[in-house]
Amino acid sequence: MSQTIKKISVTYDAINANNTFICGDILHGRVIVEIAKDTKIDSLRIKFKGKARVRWTERHGKTTVTYFDKEKYFESEQFFIREAKGNDNICPLLKNEGGEPYSDVVAPGTHIYPFAFQFPEQNLPPSFQGGVGFIAYTLEAKLSRSMRLSSKAKAEIHYVPKPDLTIPDLMVPQHGSKDKSMKVFTSGNASFSIHTEKMGYYLGEQIKIVAEVQNSSSRDLRLKYSLYEKISFFARQKRKLHIKEILKEEGEPIAQSTRQTITKVITIPPDLTTSILNCRIIKVEYRLKVYLDIPYAIDPEIKFPIVILPLTSASGGEKAAPPAMSSIGFGGGWTPDQPGWTSAPYTTPQPGWTSAPYTTPQPAWNSVPPNTMPQPAWNSVPPNTMPQPAWNSVPPNTPPPPWNSVPPNTPPPPWNSAPSTGPQPAWNSTAPTAPPSAWNSTTPTAPPSAWNSTAPTAPPSAWNSTAPTAPPSAWNSTAPTAPPSAWNSTAPTAPPPAYESYALYPPLPNSSGKS
Repeated sequence: MSQTIKKISVTYDAINANNTFICGDILHGRVIVEIAKDTKIDSLRIKFKGKARVRWTERHGKTTVTYFDKEKYFESEQFFIREAKGNDNICPLLKNEGGEPYSDVVAPGTHIYPFAFQFPEQNLPPSFQGGVGFIAYTLEAKLSRSMRLSSKAKAEIHYVPKPDLTIPDLMVPQHGSKDKSMKVFTSGNASFSIHTEKMGYYLGEQIKIVAEVQNSSSRDLRLKYSLYEKISFFARQKRKLHIKEILKEEGEPIAQSTRQTITKVITIPPDLTTSILNCRIIKVEYRLKVYLDIPYAIDPEIKFPIVILPLTSASGGEKAAPPAMSSIGFGGGWTPDQPGWTSAPYTTPQPGWTSAPYTTPQPAWNSVPPNTMPQPAWNSVPPNTMPQPAWNSVPPNTPPPPWNSVPPNTPPPPWNSAPSTGPQPAWNSTAPTAPPSAWNSTTPTAPPSAWNSTAPTAPPSAWNSTAPTAPPSAWNSTAPTAPPSAWNSTAPTAPPPAYESYALYPPLPNSSGKS
């Protein structure tokens, strides 16, 4: 640079903390010129452009071949000072704050020339620099004088596009499977399948991988995961490829003759270059590779394309948080606070002293018409099935607590029995003149009744029906000589019941016909 033009530079104003721009953003800047003495300037202009370029050489024998190509996206130019020509209307001159054209004779000192450009509203690739090519968006200032070398200055703009959600299958789940048979050193076979939630992920987002592995081989196997980057440069129908591994992880050993379902989560680094799929001469792609590490054999592998999207919003390229993770299954809307898939179907405990998994209260335990199956609410045990040892299981032949018993030789209160003149049986008691039946037995002369049904000539069934003249049947079956059952009753001359014993809960109040 000559002694007259001491310095020329280009600066611009950042619009966010990351100093990035997206399509449609306005770029405000200025050209700063320091002059040592009075000088006449032929032209001073600022150019804003976006382009991509690749260039590399290859040796073929004794010949060196150069591969070169470029792609231009846009170019815009503004003039502060320009010699008068016939095409002034093509690009009008910028004016100073007073609305006057800038003078072409510049006095010594520092002079500032402001300007503004707007990024075009089009699908532009992001800024990129690597290997043998680049994608750049630049501001270039040029000051020209007669019979002198031009003075130039440049500033590069970091452009980040909006996420391109129109890419086919971007949010579609991916699936793949592989089988492998081994014969040498390792025998048997192995198979595995891989599922991912989608193909597109934002920077810093997590990739959730679900693998199902069937190891029918003679050795322990191991799943390994790799995320790698592929950069392709194209020129003159030639491709130059660069591959770089981003991360690599491995899982736990999978024992032989086992089948396992494995979930693995890997995080995309937030500083990666986003995928570039809309440039003709440069492409940046990513692959997720999952392979089964088999000793002394070629590892079977499954590869999925991964599209990495930029974290930008519609206002100035500010970074936004990635979307919430999805479930291991492939439906959306899963959150960490959601109940698991073995949770009960209700969220609050149901009323009543036994929290059954129903949502509406069941009818009372004796409010069922005769010959009707009772509701399985109060003590629901299928017929001919041993009762559950939940709330009243104590060793046999132990005197029961006075839950609903009556002192000997004292007639019990009429709770749900048939009208008669003698002492009324309790809930499942027997008549005074008949030998009591065991909790699950019947007398030899009467066929057992169903759980809640009667036959016209058979003795009455227990749970909810009686017949005045026939000995009662037990709750669901009997033995001829068993001691009295009295699950909830007593007979004046019978020994204490065999089945009932101490309850784990405090006794309920004595039944007196009240519900």
